[in-house]
Amino acid sequence: MKFDQQTIKNTIILLRIPFSIYLMPVYFFAVSQTEEIDWVNALIVFLVLHLLVYPASNGYNSFMDRDTESIGGIEKPPLPSNLLFWCTLAMDFIAVNVSLFFLNNTFTTLMIAYILMSRAYSYKGIRLKKYPIPGFLTVFIFQGFVTFWMVSEGISSSMNTFLQSDLIFPAIATSFMIGGAYPMSQIYQHKQDADSGDLSISMMLGIKGTFYFGMVLFGLAGGILFYYFEVLQHGSFLTYILFLLPLLAWFQIWMIKTFKNEKEASFHNLMRMNNISAVCMNFCYIFFAIQNHLDFSLF
Repeated sequence: MKFDQQTIKNTIILLRIPFSIYLMPVYFFAVSQTEEIDWVNALIVFLVLHLLVYPASNGYNSFMDRDTESIGGIEKPPLPSNLLFWCTLAMDFIAVNVSLFFLNNTFTTLMIAYILMSRAYSYKGIRLKKYPIPGFLTVFIFQGFVTFWMVSEGISSSMNTFLQSDLIFPAIATSFMIGGAYPMSQIYQHKQDADSGDLSISMMLGIKGTFYFGMVLFGLAGGILFYYFEVLQHGSFLTYILFLLPLLAWFQIWMIKTFKNEKEASFHNLMRMNNISAVCMNFCYIFFAIQNHLDFSLF
């Protein structure tokens, strides 16, 4: 089986490997809060998720959707080929085998569950994304809580009783943050989703409702993290807020502009929010990771 150069190039584009930067905050948040870390395993988990699992999920979604308009990270996506489908299967196969060989069974089980739900989300025969509530809950649970749990289990150097630990609070907060951001990612593509026969949660909420819904879920995440940082960890919730100030400011600016003119609910404005979010949250959680894991007594 031979594929021309353009087909290979299009396949690489549709895997959307750079898009993984928007999913990195969950990884870095889990790293920053997990107490005992095996740093070799932490590197393996990072590579497995961001170079294999996430791109395979992106590619499979593109293969099923065959988008002709803007999608996350790509303004003008090329049409997918069979090469893309086989690449996603190969990447999942490699991810599972690497995890079985180098990591633990809990991480591998959670990763397989993530992969299966990602496929159920996009697969035409099931297609959870065409239903607003099941589609939302799939992303809310698996890109949030389950991914945080998965990373913590994969990187931990001790027997991690995750579900009995305080880590469930940042994991739950992560789900609320993902849940608030998810409808925002759909706000510019109501027509495209309707043409595909999908009813997204953003379509159900409407443009204004999508912003209000995001505000509520972000607020709930903030409340949980305030309790976690200030009460359970005796840390600084204020530090977290200071890192996120540019994101909070842009969200308010974008909301006001969109309420005045719904054309502002555009791909470019969404990507601006995604970029600000990635910078703020990745730097925030990397800072926490350095603060919590670097032994300053060595200096």
